[in-house]
Amino acid sequence: MKPKRALISVYDKRGLVDFCRALREEEVILYATPGTKKFLAEHGIPAKDTEEYTGFSELLGGRVKTLHTHIHAAILAREQELPSLKERDVEPIDMVVCNFYPHQLGVEEMDIGGPAMTRAAAKNWQRVVIISHPGQYTAARKYLKKGFDEEVRKRLALEALQRTSYYDAMILKQYGMEFSDVLCLPFLKKQTLRYGENPHQRGAFYVEEGVSHPCIASAFKMQGKELSYNNILDAHHAMECVMEFDEPAAVIVKHATPSGIACGDTVEAAWKDAFATDVYSPFGGVVAVNRKVSEELAREMATIFLEVVIAPSFSREALAIFKKKKNLRLLKIKGLGQKRREAGVEFRSVGGGLLMQERDVKEITPDEWRVVTKKRPSKGDIQAMEFAIKCVRHVKSNSVVFVKGKKTVAIGGGQTSRVDATWIAVHKGGERIRHSIMASDAFFPFRDAVDVAAKAGVKAIVQPGGSIRDEEVIQAADEHGIVMVFTGQRCFLH
Repeated sequence: MKPKRALISVYDKRGLVDFCRALREEEVILYATPGTKKFLAEHGIPAKDTEEYTGFSELLGGRVKTLHTHIHAAILAREQELPSLKERDVEPIDMVVCNFYPHQLGVEEMDIGGPAMTRAAAKNWQRVVIISHPGQYTAARKYLKKGFDEEVRKRLALEALQRTSYYDAMILKQYGMEFSDVLCLPFLKKQTLRYGENPHQRGAFYVEEGVSHPCIASAFKMQGKELSYNNILDAHHAMECVMEFDEPAAVIVKHATPSGIACGDTVEAAWKDAFATDVYSPFGGVVAVNRKVSEELAREMATIFLEVVIAPSFSREALAIFKKKKNLRLLKIKGLGQKRREAGVEFRSVGGGLLMQERDVKEITPDEWRVVTKKRPSKGDIQAMEFAIKCVRHVKSNSVVFVKGKKTVAIGGGQTSRVDATWIAVHKGGERIRHSIMASDAFFPFRDAVDVAAKAGVKAIVQPGGSIRDEEVIQAADEHGIVMVFTGQRCFLH
């Protein structure tokens, strides 16, 4: 099918001139709303006014232009209904080119006529071509001579409905519709992934439009292969963790959980301490730091195989070093190290549904903690405990971390029992566990994990409390001469 008449009404005029010239070359008659008609005239492209088509002058300051029976009948009429249009002296419209006012204007200023025309054209896709985005012009021009086949028209119609749905969702988003009875999510595809978690799974990365706060969606890739599904997940977790800290910090993540976390006077010192937590797991891992990557730091990182390095910036010397590792992805994220994690909501899909919850950005407030043992913590212990809680809430549950000062010395996570998580961390930490502080993401259901930690030499434990066996657990700590503090704040990460 080759279009004979096109109705054009666009806010975003990118690429419109070349596309309309191509339409004119194919002798397509152009009708346009006043603003679009004026723009085309300024570029020497003649078009008829929609008022000429309808015999109807726009009303209400231009808010009612295309909401007219002639226009919608001309779009909606099926092939067999065209004779009835002719009886009314209405010529059929074969193509609609339309995009909408900015969604940022809100409900009061949202586009009505544009989405209505777009939906009408999509409904009648068997006869009408709907072009709903400037990005479609180049491909559409290929069909102007030979005609738009059924498959192309249907695909364009579905894309148009996606855009009307997205437009509505973006307007609703401005009004904080989280946890409402009906959920509309506006996301744009940023990247088609080579595959998902495994090569036999399809995958894609969708982002919020205009996102600017520090996050994986706002990252700028400076070098390396395209990010994979697993790279994106790991990078997200590394960033979430490193943004807990104001001072120079480094986080190493492997399979969506940290293998080492540290703060230091310099980011180079933080990296050394984070790496020392577990020198085996970082192979093939993702690293996030919250300060510029220097030449010194780049040289140290380059000694091991890493998938992704994330930082607010990279020195020229660091880039030169990393350039030799062509597959290494470097992500520059503006504001990383200057802003803390933002409140909001997060989603997770389940079979047949979607879970939504508020992001866990609750402040960690030691002033609200309660010492429950005979032995009391020092000021330094409390500072280390605060660091430990910031770490443990980024480790997959069940999780424990052991810290000295502001560096992890062992991490145990993702286990079905807390005692197993403790045993794994103690086994990996060895002698480094001695005189460390242990943090748990949830209460201890039994005293067994406390006994394991005490045997390894921990001096203090910080945990949420709240178990029916709290007294038994406290008694175990007292028996071992260990400090125990209750935070009252659980931090599961499933």
